[in-house]
This record gives sequence, C-alpha cells and structure tokens, in this order.
Amino acid sequence: MVEAVQGAGVVVTGAGGGIGAALARRFAAEGSRVVVNDLDAERAKAVAAEIGGIPVPGDASAVVEEARAALGGTVDVYCANAGVGSGGSEAAGEEVWAQAWDVNVMAHVRAAQALLPAWLERGAGRFVSTVSAAGLLTMIGAAPYSVTKHGAYAFAEWLSLTYRHRGLKVHAICPQGVRTDMLAATGSAGDIVLKPTAIEPEDVADALFRGIQEDRFLVLPHPEVAGYYRARAEEPDRWLAGMNHIQRTWEEAR
Repeated sequence: MVEAVQGAGVVVTGAGGGIGAALARRFAAEGSRVVVNDLDAERAKAVAAEIGGIPVPGDASAVVEEARAALGGTVDVYCANAGVGSGGSEAAGEEVWAQAWDVNVMAHVRAAQALLPAWLERGAGRFVSTVSAAGLLTMIGAAPYSVTKHGAYAFAEWLSLTYRHRGLKVHAICPQGVRTDMLAATGSAGDIVLKPTAIEPEDVADALFRGIQEDRFLVLPHPEVAGYYRARAEEPDRWLAGMNHIQRTWEEAR
C-alpha cells in the first residue's frame, strides 16, 4: 500500500473506461476515497459501483466543486485524465482544434484554478496529468492531439516548477499506445506507431504508483520513450527524419 494516498480524497476525470477507470480502481484498492467523473453518466456510475466510489458525471472542466462536496470538503489528489484524441492536420476544422484545446489543456487549467488556493494554503496537494508520449514527442496524423498534449505537458511542468516548494506534487504520465477505445480510434496511424508496443491501462496505473512512491514528475509507462525524448533533444533533425519516414510509411499504407 502507498501511504501517501491512503484515505485521500481523489478525483479521476474520464474514469468511465480505459486509463481513467484503471486509475480509479487502483486508487480505491490503495485505500483512497474516489470520485469517478465521466461525461457518460452510466459508465461513471458503473465504475463507481464497482470500486465503492462516488459518481460525479459531467464535464471535467466543472467537476471540482461537486467533487469537493462529495468528498466532504477536501480534494487531495486530482487526476486530469479526460482527453480527446483529435486526429487531422493543420486543415482540421476550427471546432476540432477548439475542442482539443479545451479538453486536453484548458480543463487542466480550470481544475488547477479551483484547487490551488486550498492546496497552497495547507501546503499539500497532488495533480496528476495524463499527457501521452505525444506530449513529449508527437503523433503522425494527429496535429490537434499532438499540439494540445504538448500544452498539457507544458502546463504540468510549469505547475511543478512553480509550486513544488509549496507542497504541490505533480506527475505527468506519458504512455505510448494503451489498449483503450482511444487507441482503436487512431486507425492505421495507431496500427503502425502504437499498437505493436501497446500496454494495458492497468500498466499505466502501476507506472503512476511507482512514480508516486519515488516522487517523480515524469512517469513513463513505456521506458523507451526516455530514449526517444533524448534523441529528439540531442539530434532534432535526425529525429524528424526518422518520424518523417514513419509518416511516409503511413501514407503509402493508406
């Protein structure tokens, strides 16, 4: 058991399935009191019933106050997990870009706005951001997703560097392929890039809890991502040429 989360009031957004449901189950198994949030009310209720949690369905951008009340006034851990896997290029519609920005970035910002005053006052709080390796690297065929996941990572990083001396713990989870509905929706691009090394949602939860125990900001369920990230920084042109090769392979396969 991880002492840091025993008895903690935890909110997990997008917890009706996939990574979110796995996180909710793991926090509950570790003795946390868990609010299960999802736009799909029935899925939120089903997961909450399974784990003895509290369903609070609805938009992840506006869940904090209701979750705080459901937990008796205090949120100790917030998992900003809800996301949209928007595909497309620069030509994707304004509404696609706006939704990706709103869900993948601004929902995290709004949660932080609601949570930080109390956390900073008491000198403790934990913010978990489900980012994706796309936030460190990129994803072919998915400009809105890649760009906004970079934004989610940047915001988590900024929170950590700004408030860690005031008791805020931040974890950015950056997996590659995970066997979820979102992976299935990536189509042929996901088949080429993500499916060969895809892991289960429970593996992501395991990686997060190792990160909590080790007090690590960056959580890499696929350890090889560290090498890719290093190569991107050290030899960007070589890395871009390699990614362009994958892009061309995908184009030829379509």
